[in-house]
Amino acid sequence: MKKIIALTFIGFLTFSVTAHAGDVWDMSESPVYKEKAAGMFGRGLLNVATSFIDMPVQMVAGASTADNPFLGTVGGFASGAACTVLRAGSGVIDVASFWVPGFHGVPVSRSYENCLDFSGGQEKTVPSLPTSKYTPPPAPQIFKKAEP
Repeated sequence: MKKIIALTFIGFLTFSVTAHAGDVWDMSESPVYKEKAAGMFGRGLLNVATSFIDMPVQMVAGASTADNPFLGTVGGFASGAACTVLRAGSGVIDVASFWVPGFHGVPVSRSYENCLDFSGGQEKTVPSLPTSKYTPPPAPQIFKKAEP
C-alpha cells in the first residue's frame, strides 16, 4: 500500500508541472529550458499513451471516405499502423531526450485525423518581403576617351 501511495505521489509531482500548462506542444517549443523540458516530457508521455488511438481513427476515416468501405478500412488500417508507430516513436524520443538543451524533439500532428499534418489547425504565413525592381549598376569604363 505504501508503494502505491508513493507512486501516486510521484505521479502527481511529475504531472503537476504540465497540469498548469495550456498546451504541451507550445511548451516544448519554448526557448526557456524549464518549460521546454516539461513540455517535451509531457508531450512524449501523451504521445506514447495515446498512440494506439491512431489505428481506429484512421480505419473509420478510410472507410467513410473511400468508395469501397472495406478497402477504405484496410487502407485506414495501414495508415493507422504507420501513424501509431510514428506517434509512439515521437513520444519515446521526446521522453528520452527532454533534458537535451536546444533539441525540441520530433513532433507529430496534434490531430489524430492526419498524423502528418503539422499545422495544428493554425495557418502559418511567412511575411512577404517588399519587392523592388533590380537596376544593374552602370558598366565600368575600361577605355578612356582621348582628350582633344
